[in-house]
Amino acid sequence: MFQGMFAAAPNPGGGIVSLIVPLVLMVAIFYFLMIRPQNKKQKQRNAMLSQLKKGDKIVTIGGLHGTIAEITEDVVVLRVNDVTKLTFDRNAISSAVSRETAE
Repeated sequence: MFQGMFAAAPNPGGGIVSLIVPLVLMVAIFYFLMIRPQNKKQKQRNAMLSQLKKGDKIVTIGGLHGTIAEITEDVVVLRVNDVTKLTFDRNAISSAVSRETAE
């Protein structure tokens, strides 16, 4: 009467291999779609930050546009207009727009 309820399920072919293969595929897809592009972006950003010089026009993360008046290893002083100078952390720079030709 209760024999069918307690019968063991048949062992599927492949066992543990059938569980590991999809997991490995998911990790590989995650790496190529998420991690690798992010590392590439980070390298480009670090290269851009290391190439900054006095006179470069930049945009900060907050959207402030200015020209680099002074630059050190970790601090950037931006000239926003003729009078105003603001000090920012070098990591607060979002992008470099161009280099000013005449100073």
